[in-house]
Amino acid sequence: MQTQRAQFIKYLQKNGRASATILAYAKDLDQLLVFLSKMSIFDATGVTTDHLEQFKQSLKDDKYTLKSISRKLNSIKSFFKYLIVEGVLTSSPATSVSHPKYEITPARILSPLEYRALRDSVKDDVRMYGIVELLLQTGLRIGELAGLQLQDISLEKSHLKIRAFESHDARRVPLNDTAKSAIEKYVTSRPKTKNTTLFITKTGNPFLIRNIRTAVNRYFRIAGITGAKVNDLRHTFVVEQLKAGVPIVELSHMVGHKRLSTTEKYLAFLGDTKSEPKKLKIAEL
Repeated sequence: MQTQRAQFIKYLQKNGRASATILAYAKDLDQLLVFLSKMSIFDATGVTTDHLEQFKQSLKDDKYTLKSISRKLNSIKSFFKYLIVEGVLTSSPATSVSHPKYEITPARILSPLEYRALRDSVKDDVRMYGIVELLLQTGLRIGELAGLQLQDISLEKSHLKIRAFESHDARRVPLNDTAKSAIEKYVTSRPKTKNTTLFITKTGNPFLIRNIRTAVNRYFRIAGITGAKVNDLRHTFVVEQLKAGVPIVELSHMVGHKRLSTTEKYLAFLGDTKSEPKKLKIAEL
């Protein structure tokens, strides 16, 4: 199955799946193949539903979360569907393997008190202040923020450009005065380097996603904010803009949602505070 696994990964790459998704699929399949090899099963035609049920149980025994197990099953189901399309199998042994039920954790929306505390905690770190303000004031994904180049920023026209990446389309994101001010302060003190990545380390290298996440999490702790993740700044931005009456269609495009229904889910956080849609103007947090 190693050859078929490699062909499946190439198929995912050819069809433009996100690199993080492909990496996860590859790891999940490797884990399954190791499990099957212990039972001397090396060919896809020899895999049964019972084998996959045993694999699912082994994940539970190894204390994987139900959410992780469900994701791994998605990888496995997709792999066997691919083998049917390729004519290797006529039916999938994974079809009747059910996903474990788990509660989806709702988005964590920071209160004004919390995001102001976060802002205060980073005020003496000009780079992190720029990062936090940009995430809060634009709703960017962390990967989008890490990939920003100096030439993507237009302070004169009050917008930044998000480049097309994998499954995400290019778009322009408006900058309010708070975001512009934070960027200006950071760029002024930014280390001199030929590297055009906006956020860099002291040595001039790109500030990597994992390091940005670690840094933001550290400031969450300093600010006394519990149960929050970096992406919750994006969630907070969406909810605050809806509260301010930003038209949902424009907001959906601004944050790069592929489907309007994704943005509509945030309406549940508004309660009775819904505002009438008005002309597009980004609220400042």
